[in-house]
Amino acid sequence: MNLKVISRNVGMALLVSALFMLLSVLISLHDGADSALAPLVISFIITFIVGIFPFFFVRKTSQISLKDGYMIIFLSWLLSFIFGSMPYALWGGPFTVVNAWFESVSGFTTTGATILSDVEALPRSLLFWRSATHFIGGLGVVVFLLLIIPTSSPVRLRLTNMELSSLSRDDYKSRANRTVYIFAWVYLGLCAAAFLCYWAAGMSAFDAICHAFSVCAAGGFSTRNLSIGAFDSTLISLVTIVFMFLASVHFGLIFIALVGRTLRPLRNPVMRFYLVWLAVISIVTSISLKFGGIDKSWGSALLDGTFHVVSYASTTGFAISDNASWPMLPCFLLMLVSLVCGCAGSTTGGMKVDRVMVLIKAIHMQIQKTLYPSSVFEVRMGRRVLHDEEIYPQILYLALFILLIGLSTFLCLLFGDPNGNALHGSVSTLTNVGPSLGSIGSMGNYDAEPLPMKLIFSANMFLGRVEIFPVFAVISSLVNRKYQGRA
Repeated sequence: MNLKVISRNVGMALLVSALFMLLSVLISLHDGADSALAPLVISFIITFIVGIFPFFFVRKTSQISLKDGYMIIFLSWLLSFIFGSMPYALWGGPFTVVNAWFESVSGFTTTGATILSDVEALPRSLLFWRSATHFIGGLGVVVFLLLIIPTSSPVRLRLTNMELSSLSRDDYKSRANRTVYIFAWVYLGLCAAAFLCYWAAGMSAFDAICHAFSVCAAGGFSTRNLSIGAFDSTLISLVTIVFMFLASVHFGLIFIALVGRTLRPLRNPVMRFYLVWLAVISIVTSISLKFGGIDKSWGSALLDGTFHVVSYASTTGFAISDNASWPMLPCFLLMLVSLVCGCAGSTTGGMKVDRVMVLIKAIHMQIQKTLYPSSVFEVRMGRRVLHDEEIYPQILYLALFILLIGLSTFLCLLFGDPNGNALHGSVSTLTNVGPSLGSIGSMGNYDAEPLPMKLIFSANMFLGRVEIFPVFAVISSLVNRKYQGRA
């Protein structure tokens, strides 16, 4: 393991965080040196020094092994969490060390879970930093690093799988070394468009940029206690629905639609399945809210139901009402869509609708083989035939995902679950949705959860963001190295 190469590339990730800390400092100065100025300046200086240090002593090299690449990604996320928590911890208030860690992990993993009961008590500079962690995490520390790793390096495409599922790469119709640039430009374009739309819809420039960072990263941090509901604007709610949906769609399809000026991506089987899935769940949820007496009119019920279904499916977590008083059926549907979530190749978390489609098709194929053992059947995704070596990892991932939910729930119960949030809290953090039900619902927060549960949920957010296997790969590599050293 080449520690020099690792330190140089991890340093680049920290410099990205330092840049946004500096922007937060400038906002603080613009606001007359608010209470977060000193914490942000100190955090910026420390993060910048640690990030820039390796560049003075380590030469740039194109020789990066796969193990080095995975370690770079692992440490980039981990150190981003640590240094990203400093502005919160130094500012104080509700931010204990654990709460600051939780908020930082939630921000960078674009989960949007928070320990804050009064978001508006934070100075604007710290609010900007919260949203900036979404922006950094949404584009991915991985993508920032892949922009640095030489295009000739064979490790580059392998590491791309940590942000873009192997099931989705073919849809980019592009060379492997352009994939990351397509992802980045689509993401930046969505952020710019979201900012302009929010601003035109009536948000201030500050609120617009913060919410644009959050919605395109599928995060959920807001500058207001009541989230999107605080603006009391149907137009802003509709803009949010549109961009939450776009953030949950395969970025390659958006790229094809824009560059080719075509609606051909709508014929994509995953896209069609996802659209039908969202439409059906939204309609059922809206009907339930209307007949359950939550919304008085069909219009408000449709807006309420659609907004929250898209919010949970995209793992964004924005809200326009409190789901704590909702009937059981729509609550169950929210948990269902938060498990499946959006498409591979997007900023969403969760199991991904692509994998669920593979599972459904694989089950259908197995049933057909049982009925007609002498016949030959294939699993197809559109025109593409999936082979066993492509199907097996996806089904294995789904099984591991459910297993981790069970393990997380068990650990939460073991360490104490006074608020009864073990199961749905585990689901919401592992899928990177953030808000869940009850006291941690759309208008709730995680502050009342015990310290062990906050740490468990933080681990869930990390595992869900990097899609589990890369973390296990790093741990396995370290364990094997330890035993080899003893031998």
